[in-house]
Amino acid sequence: MYRTIEIRWHGRGGQGTVTAAKTFANACLHSGRYVQAFPEYGPERSGAPLQAYNRISPKKLLRHCPVSNPDIVAIVDASLIHLVNVCAGLCNEGLFLVNTDNHHDTIKKRMNLKPKQKLYCIDATGIARDCFGQPFPNSAMVGALGNISGLVGLDSLLADVEKSFGKKFSTKVVNGNLEAVRRSWNEVAQA
Repeated sequence: MYRTIEIRWHGRGGQGTVTAAKTFANACLHSGRYVQAFPEYGPERSGAPLQAYNRISPKKLLRHCPVSNPDIVAIVDASLIHLVNVCAGLCNEGLFLVNTDNHHDTIKKRMNLKPKQKLYCIDATGIARDCFGQPFPNSAMVGALGNISGLVGLDSLLADVEKSFGKKFSTKVVNGNLEAVRRSWNEVAQA
């Protein structure tokens, strides 16, 4: 990686979007990169739309502002496609990662992609339910993003999820999240 990669996350309060952005950044940091991870929200309630951002770079980061022209947009809640302009500013060769259990062609039509933009889909919520019994898609989104972005390896992601979540959750919950990362890494598909 020779340039800064910018990522914008769209999610809702309570889905773990901010945690996902921070976890992804930490894994990239431990892989030898400079990183930023920060949310943009006010006093929203659980369920309210929010954005979070990442910058991943081989050199020191000097910009400290929201990401307006992302290389990657990660959409944690597909219902936001109709509510906010998730496509705003995405570069011409950008990547979309969408958490959805809908048919990929349906999402692709809604997104109105430019010719060189790519859409990847993952049922992150379904994977989370299968792996640890809760509808929190953040770990699965981190795994899928790691795969499609090429910014970090699976082992680094797993180590950072284990470290971050191990401080707060039981071994059973941590292991479920680790499995969600593995599955999403392997199951993410281009639409």
